[in-house]
Amino acid sequence: MSPVLRIALTVALGGFLMGFDASVISGVVSAVEQEFTLGKLGLGWVVASLTLSATLAMLMSGPLADRFGRRPVLQAAAALFAVSAVACAFAPDAATLVAARMVGGLGVGAALIVAPLYIAEIAPPEQRGRLVCCNQLNIVLGISAAYFSNYLLARLALGDGAWVAAIGLDEWTWRWMLGIEALPAVIYGLALMTVPESPRWLLMRDRLDTARRVLQTGRTPEAADREVAEIQASLARQAGRARPRFRDLVDPRLRPVLVIALVIAVLQQATGINAVFFYAPMIFELSGLGENAALLQAVMVGLVNLVFTVVAIRLIDRAGRRPLMLAGLLGVTLSMGILAWGFGTATWVLGEAALRGLDSGPALASLVGQVFTSDVAFRDALTLALGPAADAGLVGDLARESIRIDSRLVLLGILGFVASFGVSLGPVMWVLLSELFPNRLRALAISFVGLVNSAVSFGVQYVFPWELDRLGAAFTFGLFAVIAAIGFIAVHRGLRETRGRSLEDLESMLLADPAQRA
Repeated sequence: MSPVLRIALTVALGGFLMGFDASVISGVVSAVEQEFTLGKLGLGWVVASLTLSATLAMLMSGPLADRFGRRPVLQAAAALFAVSAVACAFAPDAATLVAARMVGGLGVGAALIVAPLYIAEIAPPEQRGRLVCCNQLNIVLGISAAYFSNYLLARLALGDGAWVAAIGLDEWTWRWMLGIEALPAVIYGLALMTVPESPRWLLMRDRLDTARRVLQTGRTPEAADREVAEIQASLARQAGRARPRFRDLVDPRLRPVLVIALVIAVLQQATGINAVFFYAPMIFELSGLGENAALLQAVMVGLVNLVFTVVAIRLIDRAGRRPLMLAGLLGVTLSMGILAWGFGTATWVLGEAALRGLDSGPALASLVGQVFTSDVAFRDALTLALGPAADAGLVGDLARESIRIDSRLVLLGILGFVASFGVSLGPVMWVLLSELFPNRLRALAISFVGLVNSAVSFGVQYVFPWELDRLGAAFTFGLFAVIAAIGFIAVHRGLRETRGRSLEDLESMLLADPAQRA
């Protein structure tokens, strides 16, 4: 393994923790909802709170990385992940759980911004796409590991061994699911001690000899000297300028680059990826699956995401960024359309068997045998029949038991969506963000775009349970399909290819005067 690949993979472990921390909640949403008696928006707040603090961290992490260095910020992120995992496992109430997840969100935001920034700055131009994708690959591995960990712990909790009860795994399965992350967090913090600081940050601090030695780990001495000269020339052109400020991002020359970056950042979240990742078991349960079967299909989601992220890594420096984005957005549109169609053609019929043993059975008897073509209408009818004291958990259980749907369509739609995302919006966005912006503004610009990306993600996660409950699954997934279709048109018109060029070449090309760009 080459030294630069080893360094990139080590730094990208931050992506693993980010993916694990973000997705492990998918396996505990039902337990947390019941444990703390939460409504749909309350549940959305528990899930989305991590993303809210991640949004704030993204805003701060770029400037902090410029001031203190890339590696110290990543080490702080590792510590935050560990503290968050332990605090989540022991949370006595919903407010404490939210606070603990927000601590983890600070680590997520820092890792999401600084890890790809670091990798882009240490990677040779011809390997940059693949190496930056290592971070997305690790995010995907973290997501897959979270799904598998949840499924494994749920299975182990059903065992009758004395050790299961001794450690409380049977009673507190969801706490173990959240707390297990502390182990990889500690490993990441120790591993970061073996990587050097970013060569571009070192040159920004006039540490020429150290920067040259770092660059020589992945290049010939001659190539390292050429890149040092390019970076120094870029920094010299920026000499005398004030410290980067957010108002610098509205420079007319930067506007086309900023607009397309923001479009892609919004698309990555507004097409529903974190709704799927964070609520995958819930979505599968909506199609009538039991809890363990839903967790198992969530594992399939993680594996498909992993496979197609690897495909993206193989293709990104060959096919280019733009073709992958366009192909992926087309796939997202079709897959979300399949999900919308599947739920739109489903029916809900309450059977007598579902009412056996229920105290509220007589109140629901009039609904037995009626055919409903909308999940919202069916739940409203149940709630009306049960009266003011209707149990939301019971309504949800009856809806899952009563659905008549081709579950293969749901599985096909979700796996197709995840595959399309994994080959495009997932890895390619972060590669593009690490390439589009000039050296002087890169950390600040990525923080700003990441802020927007995370804010959209927060909104999607927060309202998704409410959308499913009040607007219905067909409408919700149809909306994601429309957004993806609009995004396809925007990317087709506005995104230029960036593969195979040095960061300094890209700066000259993308920030040229409009007449020169034409």
